[in-house]
Amino acid sequence: MSSPNGQTPPIAVAVVDDDEEIRASFASLIARAEGFRLAGTFSSAESALAELPRTKPNVVLMDINLPGIDGVECVRQLKNKMPDVQFIMLTVYRDTNRLIKSFMAGAGGYLLKRIPRDKLLQAIREVCLGGAPMTPEMARRVVQHFQQMPPTGQLLPTLSPREIDVLSQLSKGFTYKEIAFNLQISPGTLHSYISSVYTKLRVHSRTEAVVRFLNCPV
Repeated sequence: MSSPNGQTPPIAVAVVDDDEEIRASFASLIARAEGFRLAGTFSSAESALAELPRTKPNVVLMDINLPGIDGVECVRQLKNKMPDVQFIMLTVYRDTNRLIKSFMAGAGGYLLKRIPRDKLLQAIREVCLGGAPMTPEMARRVVQHFQQMPPTGQLLPTLSPREIDVLSQLSKGFTYKEIAFNLQISPGTLHSYISSVYTKLRVHSRTEAVVRFLNCPV
């Protein structure tokens, strides 16, 4: 999407972390990086839930281990209010359970807090393009988890052939740009298909949609 003057607008990023030093470090990185705009910082899930719908960021960097309402539940609630916003979980944990819960809540990425700062900016760009940034180790854990899940036996809701094509592409890990190219459709048309798929499947994230697709016969 371009601004009226033809330039791509900066990616608006909000930071939610109860550690003041970490929060300030991420905020400083975003504020100084070209092509990014700091959309706000929050020290708790409660303040993020109250304020983020008004600030309308494109991406939220979310700490998992927040006091009170944790980061996973915060994402779950915010995703219902802001379905187009992308959430990247930042954590010190290599915990498969937290990883899976985060994606099922609607997170689009899961990274360790010690990630190099240039890699973090790259991950933010990637999630905006339809990717799901995570380390190779975490990606393997996700794949292994869902490979071990037995089929549910439930049928998918009626999807058009094109919607099934889109789901198949999503399940193979292609970005939105790649899917549009592969299917020879415009980005706007692709987003319409994805929105329709999410509505029919009653899901709020790419990961939820792919899980339904892989575990239910068409």
